[in-house]
Amino acid sequence: MSHAEDHEGTRRDFLYYAVAGTGTVGASAAIWPLVNQMNPSADVKALSSIRVDISEIAPGTQLTVKWLGKPVFIRRRTEKEISEARAVELAELIDVSARNKNAPELDASDQNRAMDETGEWLVMMGVCTHLGCVPLGDGAGDFHGWFCPCHGSHYDTSGRIRKGPAPENLQVPVAKFVDSTTIKLG
Repeated sequence: MSHAEDHEGTRRDFLYYAVAGTGTVGASAAIWPLVNQMNPSADVKALSSIRVDISEIAPGTQLTVKWLGKPVFIRRRTEKEISEARAVELAELIDVSARNKNAPELDASDQNRAMDETGEWLVMMGVCTHLGCVPLGDGAGDFHGWFCPCHGSHYDTSGRIRKGPAPENLQVPVAKFVDSTTIKLG
């Protein structure tokens, strides 16, 4: 074997690697825009968490805000609403899970669904768990909480399903107090 033939083989190997590398870089450059377009846009990222001023909410009233395209009920409950919710035995409930994203393993007792120790603040997704309707609030329904008139689901003053076709309690989203007058969702 001559020296020229041996040199020829390594040149061919180099050309194979160079063409394969160039092809890989070219394919990656062509595929990247397709993959990148699946990432959330800047406006969606900006809405992934919002801050809500709760300083104007009087006891016995609620504020409904839109977060991630869905209504969120922020209710400042009265002592009567809190005592009604805390008097309910777990055995009376249809769904015994808190459905609280802040503490998912807890049961549906009122203390596990409220935002604070006193139970004054309740934050829930305003979407009926039956077919996604928006329940009516302000003491509506048989249990003085929320009522979905579309199919007749009744929720109590803690947002727990008590009567009707809805299978689960209203969801409690990830939320926390930033200060005494601001709640951060997300």
